[in-house]
Amino acid sequence: MENLKFLNKKESERILDLIKEQFGIKKLELDYGILMNREGKIFLISRDVNKIDLSKLRINELGLYVARLDKEIRLTIEGSQLFGIYATKNVYEIDKEKVFPWLNGNDITCDKEFNGFVIIKNKDDFLGTGKFKEGKILNYIPKERRIK
Repeated sequence: MENLKFLNKKESERILDLIKEQFGIKKLELDYGILMNREGKIFLISRDVNKIDLSKLRINELGLYVARLDKEIRLTIEGSQLFGIYATKNVYEIDKEKVFPWLNGNDITCDKEFNGFVIIKNKDDFLGTGKFKEGKILNYIPKERRIK
């Protein structure tokens, strides 16, 4: 498990604070362990995994991939679905006409101002995150997950 690191309580709280600050989440408590790999990918996993000896295994990923930490925190589609229901800021609701262009990997125009990464939502569905820049939200859906 040389690629993955279990984050201690202080490091986990730092990650959760970044998510709370970016998306205006008031209260967020997770009953999961948080792992991070060398590329800054953040995974959630049951805390019971500590009971298993993983030292002899070659594991690159473990758990649910929810975010990536570079200069800012960027949620995955699953991360937006998990945290989006608690978000009070940096959430952009798109209409039905923009859903398929977004899921096709296209950037979308935006008439509001946001700061950094934005959760994209249609009604009760969370469709991932994009980066707001100059009146557009840049699409971060991986090519293999886009609808063709």
